[in-house]
Amino acid sequence: MINASGVIYNHCIALHKRYYRMWGKHLNCAKLQAHIAHLRKRKEFWQTVGSQAVQDICQRIEKAYQLFFKHNKKGVRPPGFKKVRKYKSFTLKQAGYKFLGGNQVKIGSRIYQFWKSREIEGTVKTLTIKRTPLGELFMVVVVDVRSFFVSEREGGKPEVEIKTGKIAGFDFGLKTFLTCSDGTTIESPQFLKQSLRLVANASRHHSRKLKGSANRERARKNLVRKYENIFNQRRDWFWKLAHELTDKFDILCFETLNLKGMQRLWGRKISDLAFGEFIQILEWIAKKKNKLVVFIDRWYPSSKTCSNCGHVLEKLDLSVREWRCPSCQSVNGRDENAARNIFKVGASTVSLGDVRQASPAIAV
Repeated sequence: MINASGVIYNHCIALHKRYYRMWGKHLNCAKLQAHIAHLRKRKEFWQTVGSQAVQDICQRIEKAYQLFFKHNKKGVRPPGFKKVRKYKSFTLKQAGYKFLGGNQVKIGSRIYQFWKSREIEGTVKTLTIKRTPLGELFMVVVVDVRSFFVSEREGGKPEVEIKTGKIAGFDFGLKTFLTCSDGTTIESPQFLKQSLRLVANASRHHSRKLKGSANRERARKNLVRKYENIFNQRRDWFWKLAHELTDKFDILCFETLNLKGMQRLWGRKISDLAFGEFIQILEWIAKKKNKLVVFIDRWYPSSKTCSNCGHVLEKLDLSVREWRCPSCQSVNGRDENAARNIFKVGASTVSLGDVRQASPAIAV
C-alpha cells in the first residue's frame, strides 16, 4: 500500500508539471483529486490504497506547492519525484480503518496485528502508517483529547501546578548542553561524536558493495541501524532529562534559538546537540505535568548584560567565555550570566505566586 501511494504521488507530480507546461497555470487540488479518482477505477494496483489516502496525497502536494509559492525567494523548492521504495507513509482520516478488540486494526479489507505502545484515549482523527528505512512499519494515531493538556483560561494565563515552588532559567551552549541559573551545568553526551567511527566504517563498507546486490542492501541496513541507535540514545536521554527538570522546577525559562543560523555556523555539532528536539519533548512533558515553559526574545542581550547591575556591553565575541563588568567590577561567566538573565526576564513575564528562584546553597 505504501508503494502504491508512492506511485500515485509521482503520477500527481508528473500531472502538475505537464499541466504547467501546457497551460502555464497551477493545477487545482480538486481537479487533481477528481482525475485520480477516475484513474483508480482502471488501475487495480492503485485500488489497494484507500480513497481518503489518495486525497491526502493530493493535499500534501498542494501544501508543498503553496509553501513554494510563498517562500520561493528563500530557497524553498517545489515538490519533486520520489523513489517508490523510499516513500514513507500514507494517511487515512475518517474512513478506511477500524480498530478491533485487542491489538488488531482493519485497514481496507485486511486485518493487521500491532504492538500497542500505549492505550488510545480520545477520538481518533487520523491514522498514519509509516515505513522506516529499515522496512519496519509503525502506526501513528492522532487523537483529540481536549482535557489532556492544560488549556489557557479565558483572559488568563495557563495554570501551573505548584509542587517544588521553584523557577529557573537555562542557557544552551556548545560545550555544556544546559547551564542553569542556580549554577549547575548539564553536559551533553554527544552521541553522534562518540559513534562517528562506527558510522564511518559502516558507510565505507556500504560504498564498496556492488550496486543492486544483496550485500549492498545488507550494508545499507547496517548503516541505518547505526544512525537509528544514535537517534534512540539521544531521544532516550532527552526524555529522562526533561522529566528530571520538570520534577525539579515548576517554571522553566529558555531563550528562543535561531536554529537555522546556528546550523550554518556550527553544522554537525548543532545536529548532534538537537536543541529543537529537546525543546519539543520538554514542552510536551511540561504540559502533561502542568508545568510552564517560558521563552524570551532571541534578541535580548542575555550574554552581554551584567546580571548584577544590568550594564550592557556594546560587543562580546563568542570566544570570550568570561568578562568583568566595567560598572560593578563583577566577573561574569558567559553561560552562567546568560542563564541568570534569562531567569529574570522569564520571571517578569509570569505571575510567580508561590514560585521562587532556585538558588544554590551557600557555604557558611
